[in-house]
Amino acid sequence: MGFAVTVRQFDTPLDVEMGDTILQTALNADLQYPHGCQSGNCGACKSRLYSGEIEMSPYSEFALTDDEKESGLILACRSVPWSDCEVAYLEQDEVVAHPLRRLACTVREIDRMTHDIVRVRLSIEAGGPFDFSAGQYAEVSFGDLPARDYSMANRPGDELLEFHIRKIAGGTVSAYANNQLKIGDPVQVNGPHGISYYRAKHSGPIVALAGGSGLAPIKSIVEEALAQGARQPIQMYFGVRDARDLYLEDYFNDLAENHPNLFFTPVLSEPSGKTVHRTGYLADVVAADFADLDGSKVYLAGPPIMVETCVERVRARGVGAEDCHADAFYTEADKAKLEATS
Repeated sequence: MGFAVTVRQFDTPLDVEMGDTILQTALNADLQYPHGCQSGNCGACKSRLYSGEIEMSPYSEFALTDDEKESGLILACRSVPWSDCEVAYLEQDEVVAHPLRRLACTVREIDRMTHDIVRVRLSIEAGGPFDFSAGQYAEVSFGDLPARDYSMANRPGDELLEFHIRKIAGGTVSAYANNQLKIGDPVQVNGPHGISYYRAKHSGPIVALAGGSGLAPIKSIVEEALAQGARQPIQMYFGVRDARDLYLEDYFNDLAENHPNLFFTPVLSEPSGKTVHRTGYLADVVAADFADLDGSKVYLAGPPIMVETCVERVRARGVGAEDCHADAFYTEADKAKLEATS
C-alpha cells in the first residue's frame, strides 16, 4: 500500500510506498528534487506541505528550525507520508536543472595538497557531456567501494574534473583515495547535485567562506565568478586549524593580485607557532570584519560546526536566508548519528 504525493513542480504524482520518504521516491524515479545530504542535516530538500499527513524522522535543527516546521515546512528526505499529500519544494533563485549523468572516468593526476588532503583530477571517458554549476557536487565511486559525495573544484567546462578529498578518521573511502588510488584507475562519477551553486545574476558583494576541503566548491565558485567578469567585491576566507592545513595559498594570492576585486584571507584557528595570518575561529573573524552584510551573497562550505556558526554570524549581520548558500560537509559518521535515532 502506498500514498499519492503530488509535488507541484512535477507533472504526475509520486506513488510513495509505505515507509519510504518523499525524496527517495522522487530520486528512484530519476526526478530532480533538490537535495544534499539525504540525512536531515543540510536542509537542501526543504519543502512546504500543503495537505496531508507526514511523519518526519529525526533531523538537525540547522536543517529545519522549529519556526519553519510550525509554518508548514518539512524535509523531504525525512518525510514519510501517512496519507495522500501535496507538497512543493522551495524554489531557488536562478534554478538550474542540469542533466544527471553517470560518467566513466579515469584518474589522470593525484597531488598531495596537505598531510590529509589529496587533489584528484579525472578525465571523462564515457557518459558526458557533464554540465554543472560552480559549487555543485557529485557521487564519486572508486572501484567497489561505496560512493561518496565530493564537490567539483574545477570550473564548469574544464577538461578535467577536480576533487579535493580529505582523509577522515575511520573512513575507508577517503583513506583509499589518499593512500591507494593510482593514475589510470577507473572512477565512476554520478551527478551533478546540490543547490549551493554560484548565482551569476547577483550584482552585490560576494563573501565566500571555506573550511578545510570545503575549499573545493568555493574555488569553483570564485573562479567562475571572475571568469564571468564579476566586478563586485569578492571577499574570500579560508579557515583551517594550522599552517600545515593551508593549501593553494600562492594560487589564490596570485589570483587576487590579478583581480583587484578579489580579497583572499587565510585564517588559522589553532596556529602552532608565530604566523603572519589572521588567527581565530573563522566565524569570529568574519563577524569582526563586517558590521553589515545586507545585500551580500554568502557561499559557505566546510565542516558542519564551521558552517553552522558562520551562518549564524552572517545572518546576524543582515544576510537573508535566500542569500546564504551553505554546503556543510557531513561525514558518513555524522549522517549515522541521525540515522541511528530514526
